Amino acid sequence: MDRVKQYISYPIYIEKIKNDVAIAVLDSGVCRHPDLKKQVICFKDFIHGRTTLYDDNGHGTHVCGILAGSGRASKGKYSGIARNAKILMGKVLDEHGDGSCETMLRGLDWVYAVHKEYHIRILNISVGIGGLSDIVKESALQERIEKLWDEGIIVVCAAGNKGPGNGSISSVGGSNKVITVGCVDVPTTDSSGGPCNRFSGRGVLGGKIRKPDVVAPGTEIVSCNHKFFRVDGKIRNGYTAKSGTSMATPIVSGGLALLLAENDFLTNEECKEKLLMTANDLGLPWNQQGWGIINIEKLITS
Repeated sequence: MDRVKQYISYPIYIEKIKNDVAIAVLDSGVCRHPDLKKQVICFKDFIHGRTTLYDDNGHGTHVCGILAGSGRASKGKYSGIARNAKILMGKVLDEHGDGSCETMLRGLDWVYAVHKEYHIRILNISVGIGGLSDIVKESALQERIEKLWDEGIIVVCAAGNKGPGNGSISSVGGSNKVITVGCVDVPTTDSSGGPCNRFSGRGVLGGKIRKPDVVAPGTEIVSCNHKFFRVDGKIRNGYTAKSGTSMATPIVSGGLALLLAENDFLTNEECKEKLLMTANDLGLPWNQQGWGIINIEKLITS
């Protein structure tokens, strides 16, 4: 994460922010990683119905580490963006990282049911929902997500990894009532051949809505590993690198959490506008970069 932060203008002074923003995450679960010891305040398992923390795939733990990991096991080197954020995890993906529309709908309904109790401000969906053949199911997902947005929750979702074709963005990512995140390779000076340029979902050229909304780093992002173990009291194999729009999405969610920690009065619409207006234009096509790469320092201080 230290390499990533220099490309998203992540300043040291942000470390002083006392952030207690609650963020719901729908993913594969979260394990008892030392970097996430104090962050996870609620867990709901829609796959096996278990009540204790676990992650049999690792994707969710990695996402949570990017979002809010303390960096404890690396002495701060691999800390997340919003280190004091509170996480509510809804497990909607199985051990293979697969999920169903029905399970995702249950997860979204759960977020709606508990959002007032936990004062949820952000929902992170690092799950690329591809083009669904069942229009009814796709419509139901979009309806639930937009319902959460209308409740004031900032919904941040991955653009998906089905790019780079025109219109390859995640099926729910085209809505104006979500913040859709693509990924970009860092350093960003070479726009020709990095992994993100080959798989990050893209919007429709000439479309009425510019999608994705923004991009963030998504190549070889180091974060919490669910397969960690202890030897003589020390954490081993505590971190691993993953790539994809799934990794870029919590960077944006974390940046928005820091914004809300300083400005709790902002609405989700105002947060989205600030995010877009402070992003750095990379000079890439609109359907690839949206408004540009997130700049957390400008987002918070502008």
